[in-house]
This record gives sequence, structure tokens and C-alpha cells, in this order.
Amino acid sequence: MSSINLKFKESVAIITLSNAAKLNALTSAMVRELESHCMEVERRRETRAMILTGEGEKAFCVGADIAEWSAMTPADFARDWIRGGHRVFDRLARLSIPTVAALNGHAFGGGLELAAACDIRIMAPKARIALPEARVGIVPGWSGTQRLARLIPEPLMKEMALFGRQIGAERAWQAGFVSEVNEFPFECALQIAGSVSELSPRAVEIAKNMIHAGRAEDPAAMVDSLAAAAMGATLDKEEGVRAFTEKRPAKFTGE
Repeated sequence: MSSINLKFKESVAIITLSNAAKLNALTSAMVRELESHCMEVERRRETRAMILTGEGEKAFCVGADIAEWSAMTPADFARDWIRGGHRVFDRLARLSIPTVAALNGHAFGGGLELAAACDIRIMAPKARIALPEARVGIVPGWSGTQRLARLIPEPLMKEMALFGRQIGAERAWQAGFVSEVNEFPFECALQIAGSVSELSPRAVEIAKNMIHAGRAEDPAAMVDSLAAAAMGATLDKEEGVRAFTEKRPAKFTGE
């Protein structure tokens, strides 16, 4: 049965796509599980980084389960499958902790878009990436033409989406989409994720927010959260709350 497993190894959360019979293709149940796991990871303040990987060696994820989405009405496909997937992928992309995708195998379609929602990617030498949607009469639907397009050069994106070509690990690394090509992507990802425990968690979180705001990844929320954090550290905030509690006019000092 398909599922997504979550476990913790010291300060690192590990999410594994487990649908090996279908090369870790995503079902609607798996997408909902991913959202639930992201919420659980966010709640555990002791977690400092997260790894996303796939079961087996053939595929990280080959995209959405065709048998499931092809049976939907056009309205359900657009409303539930596409918009629902966007919501979950956005949740992953906006986790406050760093995330690493360990591409143990091929990342096609929605699987490639899923990898793009992580902060960095480690890729096995024989793995390939692709956007094969046009072969089945659809287009990328889970942020491929938005988030993914911000991470790789436009000609490379068009090569996959318009010509149906697959891209190898070396070219993906040369394009900057992959941080490292490694025979053991999960072990490499675990080492990188574990090193985050040596860093200031607040500094890492704020740096991620700043980077995302600069590249238009939910900029309004990022700006508001940074402003709220700055104001939360002021004496004016403490005085304002105290004055409200004591039912008296506040005496702000601008500090």
C-alpha cells in the first residue's frame, strides 16, 4: 500500500515516499499525509532540518498517480487535485527549517515539482529529472511553471516541458538545481541536515524567510513575520501589553 513515512533521527526529520510498486507515484492520500507530516515537523521545535526521499533505488517520485487523477472530472481535477497539491507543496516549501531532497532515483513531473519545494537537492548519478506531462495530454500542475522555473534556466525548463527530454544528474548540477551528485544521496543529505544542529535555529529560520521573500515565495507573510519578530523584541511591545493588561495609557519610549 502507498504511504508516506515520517521518522526522526536526533534533530532531523525524515519523510519517505513509500509507493515503490508505482515508483513512489503520489496518490491523493499520500499528498494529505505529506501535509500532516509537515505540520507535525513544524510542531516539534527540537527538529532542526528535514530530509525528503523515496523508497528504493529506481525513483524518488515519478509524479502523480495517473490511475487516480485520470478518473476525476475536470472540475475535481482542477479544484481538488491541482489546488490541493499546490497547498501542500507550498506548506513544504515554507517550513521554517531547512529541507533537503535526497533524489535516490528519477524525479518526474510532480516528483520534480516536489523536489523543487525543498531548499536543496542531492541527486544520485543515474537519476534523471523530467516534465513528461505533455505525453499524457496535460501540463505541469504543481508549481512546475512557477517555483521550478525560478530554480532552473528557462531553456532547460523548455527542453523538458516542450520537447519531453530527460535531464541527467550532471546537467542538473551544472544548472544549479542540484547541490551535489552523490552515489549515496540519502547519507549525504543526512550529513548536511545534521550539520544544521550546530547553527543558530533563529538565524537559520530568519535567513530562510529573507531568501524566500526576495524570490517571491509568499513575500507578504515573510515580511509580516519578520516585522512581527522585530517588534516582539522591543520594549514598546512589552509596555503596550502591560498597559493593556493594567488598563492604563501606554508610555512608549521607542525602544
